[in-house]
Amino acid sequence: MRVVSVGLRNFRSYDGAAAPLGGGLTVFWGPNGVGKSNLLEALYFGCTGRSCRTANDRELVRFGQNTLRVVVSAEDELGSHELAVGFTPGEPKRMTVDGAAVERLLDVAQRPLVSVFLPERLELLRGVPALRRSHLDQLVAALWPARAATRRAYAQALAQRNALLARIHAAAAPPTSLEAWDWRLAETGLALMADRRSAVELVAGPFTDICARLLLDGGPQVAYLPRSRASSVAELAGELRSRTQSDVERGFTEHGPHRDDLAITRDGRALKTYGSQGQQRLALLALLLAERRVVGVERGQAPLLLLDDVMSELDVGRRMALTTILAEDGGQAVITTTDCDQVPGASAPGVVLVAVGEGGVVEEAVPAEELR
Repeated sequence: MRVVSVGLRNFRSYDGAAAPLGGGLTVFWGPNGVGKSNLLEALYFGCTGRSCRTANDRELVRFGQNTLRVVVSAEDELGSHELAVGFTPGEPKRMTVDGAAVERLLDVAQRPLVSVFLPERLELLRGVPALRRSHLDQLVAALWPARAATRRAYAQALAQRNALLARIHAAAAPPTSLEAWDWRLAETGLALMADRRSAVELVAGPFTDICARLLLDGGPQVAYLPRSRASSVAELAGELRSRTQSDVERGFTEHGPHRDDLAITRDGRALKTYGSQGQQRLALLALLLAERRVVGVERGQAPLLLLDDVMSELDVGRRMALTTILAEDGGQAVITTTDCDQVPGASAPGVVLVAVGEGGVVEEAVPAEELR
């Protein structure tokens, strides 16, 4: 699946705009404040049905307007496809694929896989474990779409067990009624742990390799940190039963895969605590590149990678390494920059340059020779 273009109306700073994408590298360039990041966000919104920068869709609607629309045109071996997302505050989001309404774009087969690097995504390394668990589960779904059902099944079992714990706490149900949900939670939990472990094992090698190429020293590593040490359903169910009393007192399930974490270390120490901001940025970039590589191998095509202002804090050697990795792994990538000279190979054949002008207007793709 290849994205051909994105069109938007009343999105953030844009009244209306459209931009083409190349089959490899596309560069959105222009002065600060003209809407390059907004254009990147619109691409993500059109591919996923949600923003990569905010959980409040109202913030996406252009000031003074009451509705927005984003259309992503794509193509694969079967032909052309159109993904459209419309939103009016106070109303349900409207999403269609080839004209047919869908509830979630993330469940649609005719959808480009997409990953995004933003400065604010450092929270993935610095923030709470829930962010990393969610990210890891998204990776599992990208690698093996059918396995996304395991996470949903675990969440449902956890919700049921927690509801029953609340009833037991209120003396409305006997503690013995937990046994069936202990077993169900253990079944789905063990499968979820196996999926997460497999995904991290695939990413670990490429992550180390890419860190080295980006000159992040200290032997960076990524590792899965499961809360449970169980290796069978019976063992995990036993762990849950042993914590029944404390769970009843708290009113929720304290132990299980919903407490897992993803560790990113350098010199054996947590990068989120002991790494500089520059080291954290490099590690996040390496993680996204490693995930893109393994998804590309598993699914036959690397996801579309959106890189916002990534070049400004990289030296020349790291910029070269990044663009080389992108070219080696194939697939589409979009980079925003204020200066095309910061993007090695921007003038190479096949690279699409899109000039973003003052007032948030996206101009037509500009041939590289006209930029010099």
